[in-house]
Amino acid sequence: EVPLVESGGGLVQAGESLRLSCAASGFTWADYGVGWFRQAPGKDRELVSCYSTSDGSTRYADSVKGRFTLSGDYAKNTMYLHMNNLKPEDTAVYYCAAEPYPDRGSDYPGCLTYDYWGQGTQVTVSS
Repeated sequence: EVPLVESGGGLVQAGESLRLSCAASGFTWADYGVGWFRQAPGKDRELVSCYSTSDGSTRYADSVKGRFTLSGDYAKNTMYLHMNNLKPEDTAVYYCAAEPYPDRGSDYPGCLTYDYWGQGTQVTVSS
């Protein structure tokens, strides 16, 4: 059983929007924080956005601030990444991941260690 399944990727034009979904199975999102990453061809994987299990903050990469938003539906056990005003430089394979909550009193910074990963969904933005 694949613990995380992403969907919602596709080919869009610059300025359009997409919503990526990350459905979990075998665990509940209530026990984990979500992270969204992306990897473009020839580039390293980068963190796009995350819900930090250390302090409950939602963090965004500077390149997506004001355009991307995290949300979740715990009843559906699914997390979402809403992507607006997409740009060609957003083209990448997007992955979601699940971060466990740290032990009480830990100095874990958050958005760093993930137990589960999805298989990725391709987002292509044409100019």
